[in-house]
Amino acid sequence: MISVEDALTTIVSQIRILGTERVSLNDALGRVLAEDVYAPYNIPPLDNSAMDGYAVKYADIAGATPDAPASLEVTGDLPAGYTADHPVFPGKALRIMTGAPVPEGADTVIRQEDTRVEGSTVHILVEVPQGTNIRKAGEDVRQGSLLFETGTRLRPAHMGILASIQRAVLSVYQRPRVAILSTGDELVDIDQELSPGKIVNSNTYSLAALVRDSGGTPITLGVARDTKEALKERLLEGLHTDIILSSGGVSVGDYDFVKDVLQDLGLEMKFWKVSMRPGQPLAFGIIGGKPTFGLPGNPVSVMVSFEQFVRPAMRKMAGHRDLYRATITAQAEDAVNGGIGKKYFIRCKVTNRGGSYFVTTTGAQGSGILMSMAEANGLMIIPDDQEAVQSGDMVQVQMLDPEFGFTDKASY
Repeated sequence: MISVEDALTTIVSQIRILGTERVSLNDALGRVLAEDVYAPYNIPPLDNSAMDGYAVKYADIAGATPDAPASLEVTGDLPAGYTADHPVFPGKALRIMTGAPVPEGADTVIRQEDTRVEGSTVHILVEVPQGTNIRKAGEDVRQGSLLFETGTRLRPAHMGILASIQRAVLSVYQRPRVAILSTGDELVDIDQELSPGKIVNSNTYSLAALVRDSGGTPITLGVARDTKEALKERLLEGLHTDIILSSGGVSVGDYDFVKDVLQDLGLEMKFWKVSMRPGQPLAFGIIGGKPTFGLPGNPVSVMVSFEQFVRPAMRKMAGHRDLYRATITAQAEDAVNGGIGKKYFIRCKVTNRGGSYFVTTTGAQGSGILMSMAEANGLMIIPDDQEAVQSGDMVQVQMLDPEFGFTDKASY
């Protein structure tokens, strides 16, 4: 049996980053850049007005007050999207809209709220510092600067910047294609009759959702019955994908054939069984260069195992640098049993009260109680050298809530 840490190190060391592809900007959200992106020009390209108001020379409005305003002749209007056809001369002003390029001769913009207009004359009621309300060329993006480096995960704000530099097509890392196979004579699909002795195949749907949530493309292979022939036929279908996942059939029961069939197909077994709970019966190896996971069959064990091992593998494949769920320190409000020799992952709910984190379990922790996973936003980690957690103890929690993000180091 292998430790969680050693299992994770083994898996990540076997994962290779996928190739690249070109995608349109509209299809790039959430993808990982496979190129460095540089700015071809300044943004904004010219000094422009940050306010609706009047472009003036600072020297003309110095000392202006409501009682002694600076009175200037208005020589025209300048809307956004156009450039001025004449400069601002001494004693003159140009009406200007937000975003319009600052005309030659002007060095300050007075917002319209600080003016009074009479015919073609504007009275400036305040003095402001020179340069006020002018956005400088290159203030946002400087020509030639590195905007985003290879490995950047593209978020909505990135989309705006990339559009502003007219990048319609980008090079990104490919999404992992993940084969998903469930095993067991007891399984029926959601549209089949649930007869006595049968259970619904929820694992395929949980795993497909997890794969999508991890940025991959799930390819479901259905259910393989508990025969070596059926397992081999379905597993062979998965060899054209990037990762193979099976759930069930890796324990020690009379009909748990997955490990044997994988080895018959040429699996180079890296380990079988991990000292963790839930999720101990887990096999990992390589078939024809494809990372292959034989996951447990119980619904919670499947999801916990995926979070610890499959998600980091998928993120590395897709070019991410931060592979691991972030962890926080929280105060336990329940007493929880662990066990010497195994690392426990306890489904839990974390709350922030007064700037401090507190954590409670989501109830019974049986590996078949999927509701406890649905209600969890974290996994409390009980180390393998600790028998229990007492109420009031400080514990590490691996956060499942996406707002906590990912890190480049696993923390257990």
